[in-house]
Amino acid sequence: MHDIKAIRENPTAFDAALARRGDAALSSSLLALDEERRAKIAAAETAQADQKRAAKEVGAAKAKGDEAEFERLRTLVGEKKAEVAAMQTEAKEIDAKLTDALSRIANLPADDVPMGADEDDNVEVSRHGTPRDLDFAPKEHFEIKGVAAAMDFGTAAKTSGARFVMLKGAVARIHRALAQFMLDTHVDENGLTEINTPVLVLDEAMYGTDKLPKFAEDSYQTTNGWWLISTSEIPLTYSVANDTLEQAALPIRMTAHSLCFRSEAGSAGRDTSGMLRQHQFEKVEMVSITHPSESDAEQKRMLRCAEDILERLDVPYRTVVLCTGDMGFGARRTFDIEAWLPGQDTYREISSVSTTGDFQARRMNARFKPAEGGRPEFVHTLNGSGLAVGRCLIAVLENGQQADGSVQLPAALAPYLGGKTLLSADGKLV
Repeated sequence: MHDIKAIRENPTAFDAALARRGDAALSSSLLALDEERRAKIAAAETAQADQKRAAKEVGAAKAKGDEAEFERLRTLVGEKKAEVAAMQTEAKEIDAKLTDALSRIANLPADDVPMGADEDDNVEVSRHGTPRDLDFAPKEHFEIKGVAAAMDFGTAAKTSGARFVMLKGAVARIHRALAQFMLDTHVDENGLTEINTPVLVLDEAMYGTDKLPKFAEDSYQTTNGWWLISTSEIPLTYSVANDTLEQAALPIRMTAHSLCFRSEAGSAGRDTSGMLRQHQFEKVEMVSITHPSESDAEQKRMLRCAEDILERLDVPYRTVVLCTGDMGFGARRTFDIEAWLPGQDTYREISSVSTTGDFQARRMNARFKPAEGGRPEFVHTLNGSGLAVGRCLIAVLENGQQADGSVQLPAALAPYLGGKTLLSADGKLV
């Protein structure tokens, strides 16, 4: 959510920042609504003052026995009361229009975010690891001999439709091991607090974390009004809604492993093979609530937490900063980590780490008390995948595949797999 006061003070800068995203100038229409709202409020206050003054004079006229003046003033009080109520209603309606308009405008990009129209204009900032030089034609994850039977799309389609998968046997265990490994690393080594969150949330939580109203069609809603989360960023971030925290409590660093649900309404025809793009998937999420002065450093810290997971799993990756035209709606700056997938001969996104500044905090009224005193300020919120479990499974399977259809598994997973380090060509852990 944007601050109308900041737009009022510098509309040119606001429009210039929107232009960097490729969006039209909006300050004039927003300020027109704001001026109309403020005029109605001022008029209501004037009418209310007239009402109070007339109400005092009613008693005086009655005491003097001036019935004509008494009746005139009593009528005036009634008229002013109705006028005040009408103006207040109009002001509330205009305020609702202004709030709705502000809620539909994307966050402004940080000054250091590169200009660009789409993903082709993203800028690589680092690369880690070298893809293996294979002496055979690599397969995609669902084609690998030791994986194929355990990655059951047919049965999942029978029960749930397209874009679902049933993982079986050893592959299901590897998937579970990845999530456990990620959680343990984030909790034991990165200092995050593990939270087991609900996967059903209220409208307020979706709105506060900028998923409503813009992304309603990308989400699933139950018949009694709950929303299925697209990421545990939603309950984790909204956990501080309407709170005024002590500055000493910051930063708050959380992680959660949860089911996630996305309708993928805008991705028809994309990644229809395999389990790259599913309606239901699992993710280990990281969320930080910080002091504004610390949010940029916190984003870099979270990025390293996510990159380190891939390094421990021996998965080559590259990190890119998203350009203005490719950033998500609520992001101020986003780094994507893209894992190397030899089956596709390309890098694919496996984590996004974003700072939203005070964009979400303003929507959900999350503040902190400055240590030096003064009025409460909005916190900054950050979120990042640490990592998407299904996509990480894909990366581990494809990068570890052998010519005979077996998969060499990362040593980091051995403690979670009973010491086993190989998925055999017949689908067994050995």
